[in-house]
Amino acid sequence: MDQRPRRSVLYMPGANERALEKAKGLPADALIFDLEDAVAPDAKVAARERVAAAAASGAYGHRELAVRVNGIGTTWHADDVRAAAAAGPDAVVVPKVGSAADVHAVEAALEAAGAPDRTLIWGMLETPAAVLHAEEIAGASDRLAVLVMGTNDLARELHAAAEPGRQPLLVGLQLCLLAARAAGKVLLDGVYNDVADAAGFEAECRQSRRLGFDGKTLVHPSQVEPCNRVFAPSEEELAAARRIIDAFEEAERLGRGVVTVDGRMVENLHVDEARRVLAQAEALDHRS
Repeated sequence: MDQRPRRSVLYMPGANERALEKAKGLPADALIFDLEDAVAPDAKVAARERVAAAAASGAYGHRELAVRVNGIGTTWHADDVRAAAAAGPDAVVVPKVGSAADVHAVEAALEAAGAPDRTLIWGMLETPAAVLHAEEIAGASDRLAVLVMGTNDLARELHAAAEPGRQPLLVGLQLCLLAARAAGKVLLDGVYNDVADAAGFEAECRQSRRLGFDGKTLVHPSQVEPCNRVFAPSEEELAAARRIIDAFEEAERLGRGVVTVDGRMVENLHVDEARRVLAQAEALDHRS
């Protein structure tokens, strides 16, 4: 699985030049320059040009840059994909992916337009059909690296209530997690709409991390810092990971078959998870 940090992934409206400029100083791991929901129909062509220039500028430092194109079948989709391919961002985000065929179509369009190999596909899972076909979608292409939950659209199509804890969405979220992990893909959680509700946002970040998500998509810069904090390994987690690895390696050196750390038996799977936590922290250190 691609191990680049994607704790905080912030949508930026492609029609807003000031927002694109501000994004250069934000501590988000990744930015999505949005040509879809955040752009009115009569502004989409100008936004496409502005976003392509921003994505090709090299002015955003270590931040991973993605362009969200308009959906397959819309008036703007083909031109969006061609412009993104020419700009060469880190990824193209495709809304409302519903099948492996959708992934194949976008992949073929990117290749036909000369997109560099490093430009990945991020597919959005936003409908009941996408959730039910998540395994097929996740395994459709090596170029598809990230799956992104579109929880607003999913809740709307399910006629589900918006409530703390997201009980109506949990089955869908977990099905997508299973599909992502089976295919070795990154999975990002959907957005939290109430920008003023800082406590609710942090609670949802914590739920997301407990479920197993790699990060969360965001709608406002104020959400970046708490999201980064929640999805980063804590000092306690890092210390525990080091104890597990040290104890396991010492036991191997001495030929002991049983290892306990902090009163708990340690197996290979615990060591693997400890190494994953330390690798995540190392990747974050390299970004700073």
